[in-house]
Formats: sequence, structure tokens, C-alpha cells
Amino acid sequence: MPIGKKSISITQNDMDPGPHTLDEDLALRFWGVRGSTPTPVARNLRYGGNTPCVSVNSDADQLLIFDAGSGIRALGAELVQQARPPNKLHLFFTHFHWDHLQGLPFFAPLFRKDTHLIFHSARSPEELRSILARQMTTPFFPVDFSNLPSTLDFRQIGAEEINFGNVGVEAFPLHHPQGAHGYRIANSHKSIVFATDHEHGDSAIDGNLRTLAHNADVLIYDAQYTPAEYPSREGWGHSTWQQGVSVAADAQVNQLVLFHHDPDHDDDALDAIVDEARKQFPETIAAIENSTI
Repeated sequence: MPIGKKSISITQNDMDPGPHTLDEDLALRFWGVRGSTPTPVARNLRYGGNTPCVSVNSDADQLLIFDAGSGIRALGAELVQQARPPNKLHLFFTHFHWDHLQGLPFFAPLFRKDTHLIFHSARSPEELRSILARQMTTPFFPVDFSNLPSTLDFRQIGAEEINFGNVGVEAFPLHHPQGAHGYRIANSHKSIVFATDHEHGDSAIDGNLRTLAHNADVLIYDAQYTPAEYPSREGWGHSTWQQGVSVAADAQVNQLVLFHHDPDHDDDALDAIVDEARKQFPETIAAIENSTI
């Protein structure tokens, strides 16, 4: 099996990289990488304690965002500081469990008149709006969702690819309690598969994931549990690094990124997981908050 077919650049961001620009590569940035609940404690901070949020550049005027965990707060703070932020923000939800939604009320662009934010999910536009509005109502939040100054649109995704400038996005089902969707993000040069909150074991869904991940440059995979932990957590909707390695090897991906880190896995534990995974698939890393691929 070929490994390391293409060059992958991984950097840790210490400052604002400036506006996202059109490029033959896809710039993928991690804003939150933790699963279940934020863990702002010292022993977790090397990999990060915020819940899921990643961004991918489309072109100079559009930014693609996936999930709105607590990590989206830092993304919002950066966007409002940019001299020329993207004209349109597209926010895709994998599903609506709390750790993928909880950062939205603290996303600064929501409170700006010049923001055009388009929400995408597998739910109908009416249901999507209702879900998002619920967490910003009395007594949970002081600003009502209906009173936001930004322009908001709500769209239902289907099986077909949607194009945003030079980038296409395709949704696909994952195996998770109450349902979830992953995304394949690609342009003519690069491809990323985002498959968080997925539990292996459904043959049809697992097979489709491998098909969509075939030859991907980057596979982001739910690896919340170790193989030893998984038997006591079966049915909880998450997978293991070992299954991530299996998918990456079968699909011949270039880079495996372990994601949705367990709240009880500190930095040392994640180091050990990566070491074990690399014995089977050398091109493995664990997602690090504020890093860019």
C-alpha cells in the first residue's frame, strides 16, 4: 500500500494568517478537536480542549466551516479582526449533539450586520432554524436568535455535491445515535474527508466511507476510544484509532488525522495513541487545535 504519496504541510498557528485566498491546495484549520465536552485544563492544552470546529478555504469570498463546537469562538474572533473577511460563511453541521453546537452563540460574526451566514444540515430549513434558535432563548441566553443583526440562511443538504467557488462539498451518512453526516471536501487538486462522530460496524456506511475516502489527501476520523476502551462504550457512536487506521489503509489515504479526542485523554495519552497508530499507518497524526494542514 502506498503511503506518503503527496506532500502534506502541517503548521501550528501563532498569529492571524490573513484572509483565506484561492489556491490549488485546500487550507484546513482546526479550531476545536475535543469530543463530548470542553476540557480547558493544562494537561490537555498541547492538543487542545475545545470541541469540534474546522474551517476550509473555498475562495477569497467564501469560507467553509464544519461544526460549531466551542472552537468556533476563536474562529469568529479572528474573522472580525480581518480587514477583508469572507463575504459568505457556510456552516455545515454533522449533527446537533451539544459538543458540535455549543459555540455558536459566542461566534462574533453572528452579531455583525455585514455577516452573511448560511447554515447547512440534513434537516429541513425550518427544523434547522428551530434547532439553532432553541439554545438562544430565555433562560439559556440573553440574546434571542430572532434578533440577530446578521443575514442568516438555512439550507438542507442532499446526496449531490454542492459547489462553493473552486471547492465541492458532498455529504454522506455516518453511524451515530440520532444520526450524523460526514463531508468530502475537494477541489481539482486536493480532497479532505471529515468523518467525526462515527461508530464502525454498519457495513453499508463503513463501505461508503471507504469509497468516498479513496485516495483522499486527508482523512479526519473519529478516534475517541482506544481499542481497550471500546467494548465498554459500544453503541455510544464513536470509533477507535485502530479502525481509523483500517479505513486509511483500505482507502489508501495520504494522511490520517485522529479527531474527537476523549475528554479523559490528556496530551501524554494522545502521544501514546499516535505512536501506536503509526506502527500500522505511519502517516498518522492527532488533530491539534490551531494547526493548519
